[in-house]
Amino acid sequence: MKGIEFKNLDGSDLKIGIAKSRWNSFITDPLLEKCKQALLDSNVKEENIIVYEVPGSYELPFAASKLIKKQQVDAVVCLGSLIKGETMHFEYIAEAVTQGITRLNLETDIPVIFGVLTCLTEEQAIERSSGKKNNGYEWGLSAIEMALLGKMQKDL
Repeated sequence: MKGIEFKNLDGSDLKIGIAKSRWNSFITDPLLEKCKQALLDSNVKEENIIVYEVPGSYELPFAASKLIKKQQVDAVVCLGSLIKGETMHFEYIAEAVTQGITRLNLETDIPVIFGVLTCLTEEQAIERSSGKKNNGYEWGLSAIEMALLGKMQKDL
């Protein structure tokens, strides 16, 4: 299966926030690394990449909201990892995070990228956060593309 293709993006005038969960850091740390690499490869200045770390994925919408309000970023990438267990906890957290990120997109007019892996097994999460299948890079590029779209609409 082929993934999404991105055109050359110039993020040199952008400020991008990243909200990263420390829960399952063996998964979220590599996602952060690749996300930041995508931003740097697209000319986002290192000082214009602001990272807030939070305990878990449930806290990501709050951190994203603070990045938008306090840091005045052009886009936010939320990075987390939820792995299904034996109870309903996974479903409740996944739904809450999804709804929180959706609300921020609609209410703040700032793009918030859903970079939360929701996997059935730890192996699936590791596969999607390592090597060539690391989704962090594409989520970084998505943030740039959406931030540029947001700026374009504001200039009209």
